[in-house]
Amino acid sequence: MRIDILTLFPNMMTMFFEESIVSRAQKKGLAEIHFHDLHDYSLTRYGSVDDYPYGGNAGMVMAIEPLANCIEKLQAERQYDEVVYTAPDGELFTQKCANQLSLLENVIILCGHYKGVDERLREHFITREISIGDYVLTGGELAAAVISDAVIRLLPGVIGDEQSALEDSFQDGLLAPPEYTRPPEFRGWRVPDILLSGNHAKIAQWRYDQALQRTKERRPDLLEKNDN
Repeated sequence: MRIDILTLFPNMMTMFFEESIVSRAQKKGLAEIHFHDLHDYSLTRYGSVDDYPYGGNAGMVMAIEPLANCIEKLQAERQYDEVVYTAPDGELFTQKCANQLSLLENVIILCGHYKGVDERLREHFITREISIGDYVLTGGELAAAVISDAVIRLLPGVIGDEQSALEDSFQDGLLAPPEYTRPPEFRGWRVPDILLSGNHAKIAQWRYDQALQRTKERRPDLLEKNDN
């Protein structure tokens, strides 16, 4: 899978993608991450990519020309399945969305900034708009990192135990159940006996019951979505 990230601050991104699972995925050749500095596509000698909005509103807007030029250059080199724009008013990023993106081959992620991008870019170039939450960041770089991380970890071969990814929270519409490891007893606090029983059927049922109970207590909205 290849992800091209269009950003005003490429140096801000590199450290994140050079660590942990995302880094290993690239070293294994399972994922490619490329950063593109939007300043390189500016039409001004100062490298600016924003301008004042028509209508006199406060703030700045990312101009359509440098963004369109960058996207079209990439699209001339290969076919992209999605051109994603990180925007506060986009669809809420969910595990389902991550699953869908993980099945694609080539994805562009445009990091939003300022008051956003010229609306014409959204109308004619963007194929999917994603928000990682109901709050506003100073830029879309963090959102692009979150999306990329959630997607890359789902690629076959990235995580050693692929079954682990399928049992994560939200994959089945529930939160994950509690987890325990050695020692079986610490300061008088014991691991539930069922987990030490070796009865896999009963353990599976216990895990499901615990996941359901935790979801009811902490995220009942997830159960409401499943009922609809």
